[in-house]
Amino acid sequence: MEGLPRALLEEIVKRITRRTDLNSLSLVSKQFYAVESENRYSICVGCGLYPAKLVMASLCLRFPNLCKVEINYSGWTAENGLQLDNEGLSVLATCCLSLTDLTLSFCSNINDSGLCWLAHCKKLTCLKFNTVPGISSAGLLTVAVGCKSLSALRLIGLEKVASVNWLEYLGSKGLLEELVVVACKGISLYDLLKFGPGWMKLQKFEFDEVKGRYKIEQPHDPSHMAHYQYKYDFCCESLKVLTLTGIVTLPEIGPRFFLSNCKSLEKLCLHYVIGIYDSDMITLSHSCNNLRSLSLRLVPLFNGGLECRDFRTPLTDDSLKALALSCPMLETVELTFLACEPMYPSEISFTQNGLVMLIQSCPIRDLILTGANFFNDEGMKALACAQYLETLELMDCVATTDTGMRFLAHAPRLINLTLRQCDRFSDHAVIEVAHARSLESLIVEGCRRISLEAVQGAAKSVEYKVHGPGLFGVNRA
Repeated sequence: MEGLPRALLEEIVKRITRRTDLNSLSLVSKQFYAVESENRYSICVGCGLYPAKLVMASLCLRFPNLCKVEINYSGWTAENGLQLDNEGLSVLATCCLSLTDLTLSFCSNINDSGLCWLAHCKKLTCLKFNTVPGISSAGLLTVAVGCKSLSALRLIGLEKVASVNWLEYLGSKGLLEELVVVACKGISLYDLLKFGPGWMKLQKFEFDEVKGRYKIEQPHDPSHMAHYQYKYDFCCESLKVLTLTGIVTLPEIGPRFFLSNCKSLEKLCLHYVIGIYDSDMITLSHSCNNLRSLSLRLVPLFNGGLECRDFRTPLTDDSLKALALSCPMLETVELTFLACEPMYPSEISFTQNGLVMLIQSCPIRDLILTGANFFNDEGMKALACAQYLETLELMDCVATTDTGMRFLAHAPRLINLTLRQCDRFSDHAVIEVAHARSLESLIVEGCRRISLEAVQGAAKSVEYKVHGPGLFGVNRA
């Protein structure tokens, strides 16, 4: 072992991906220890980091070429010892000179004062803060000014952030390519107007409102106020990935601006967005001809007067038709319908004919349907003729039966099948499809009529769970 060439040892280390295996390998010989240390580019530490400052210093010394570091204290208790604090972060920032990617999750002892040390990380390009209670707007401004190479910023659950001067500064520099804002109470969608010229270079944007009930009583869009200096006149033609979750957009409110100005958009996720209608999707389809992936998660909304208790999802087949006609590259589609009752099929405004038209018009390779009460065995028959379909995932699709499942045995390219909480499929039909298609993967969760014994060996990779993931309830607005 000691006589092996160093290049060969490095190649061996590169082919091992599991951290536990790498740790074991480093104990084999001094050579492996040295090579593994020099070729370890990422670590993830947390509750076992104690005493935190000393262990961090030791890790930086042992792994001099670390590029990616994640510090995650999820599940931490007082018995785990003190968490890494500002001094520990200073050790990481000053000793880990190759650091490009840093994630801090559930770090209770790090606050704004500690973030000033990140200016020492000259190569830092990606920064993620997840539920770090001590970070406020002041700390984010310190990061914005000090981290001059930053191109990706992800903020999750930062409750002390109350102003967006840091966002305005980042926008003026125009360096960010990725911006993620999830469940940060002090940041509204309208604050993002202040990002201004930063939109020109941004390629990925995700915004998720604070979790909870929808708030229909939204403030008016400030861009419509007289003399307001920020307007929806920015360019976002570089944007490729857009995710909007749990927001409310009204006729005078601007999120729909994205749907007509993102000409390079390739992936769009609209999850429980109130105020998006067919006209918006038609505009989107006309301007985003490069769209490859679409995820729509819809909930029925009140659609009648006091005497008419009518709930339905806002988008209809007109949206699907527009996508079918104008998005020739669309290959991944997810349609999720939450809180739609099977006994009231009209709550879903999409029809099976509309979905089949989309599948027949676009090269759909991956299709995910959740709670699609309108989708039945005739729809499964149409899927069997889909020339490009490789991956199908069905969850809570109550109208599909063994008859429809057997049609999939003739799907020309189907290799991955996932079934969750589909109680009308049985062992015989699923196994018939699995064997006919020589499936690469088969995932079954919470399907009461499908047994573990039946699916074992039915595909190259099989996952089976007695219970399904379930669906979280959503209060209707």
